[in-house]
Amino acid sequence: MATSEVENLKTRVSCATVLERAGFAIDLKENTRRAVKHRRGDDIVIMIHEGKGWFDPRSEAKGDVLSLIRHLDGVAFTDALVRAAELVGFVPAEPRWRRAPRDRESPAPLSKRWRARRTPWPGSATWHYLHNERCLPEMILRAAIRQDQLREGPHGSMWAAHVDDGGAVTRWEERGPNWRGFSTGGSKVLFRLGTLEALRICVTEAAIDAMSLAALEGPRDESLYFSTGGGWSPATEAGLRTLAARPGAQLIAATDANSQGAAFASRLREIAEAAGADWFRLTPTAEDWNEALKEKVWAERREREEREDLPHAHPARQG
Repeated sequence: MATSEVENLKTRVSCATVLERAGFAIDLKENTRRAVKHRRGDDIVIMIHEGKGWFDPRSEAKGDVLSLIRHLDGVAFTDALVRAAELVGFVPAEPRWRRAPRDRESPAPLSKRWRARRTPWPGSATWHYLHNERCLPEMILRAAIRQDQLREGPHGSMWAAHVDDGGAVTRWEERGPNWRGFSTGGSKVLFRLGTLEALRICVTEAAIDAMSLAALEGPRDESLYFSTGGGWSPATEAGLRTLAARPGAQLIAATDANSQGAAFASRLREIAEAAGADWFRLTPTAEDWNEALKEKVWAERREREEREDLPHAHPARQG
């Protein structure tokens, strides 16, 4: 098959088609418009570039639709071409929120877009989302704001900065009541909260989880809380290796209590062992650290309300 024919075949078959025919289903809870997560049991594949690319978050595997077929089926390139040709014309399912991309101007530079947004404040929609819905305490929010890590996003959403070793914003996580995604452009590095010189390095999968773990543990000057943003870029891994190489560093794998979290923890252990750092797995009591924080806050609230309803809590009035 000529090179032009191969390229034409790659444009006619989406990674979504290959994944659906292989038994994968879209994870509506965790995907975004730019990165659609597909699951098949414990197997996870993230589809990117509008269906033209993919990657495995647990390994270095990635590529185009033909490499995806080879990755899933273990076949040679020529067999992958045949299987791709058989899928021409198949229409895969799409997330309910998916819509055709609109023509729009290129976004402004990251730094300009970041500076144009206000930091959250008590009473703002983003503050309400983080404090009331996500149960993050005011102390933690103010600490993140002091370190210039949070911005008000559209419609009550939160922007949480990923910064490089020099403190420059490289991208940001976007989370809100009805939205989950990442900024356009730039690259994931790490969301950081805490004492930058700290040697106890806690790595979570989301900025809200990093702040939740900090809230659950209370102020600890020796700890620095990170988020990888749910994936690994070369810059993320390089940043973690630099941190693990600090003399006396302890790498805490504070990832989610599920199969993906276990896979991320395994990669963190490899980084720690390569750097000669201590390693420890810290698992939330719920699926993630924010769920654990919310359960704790709600339990304390119920206990307080029950205590206030006890008879001795309402002394009889003197007549």
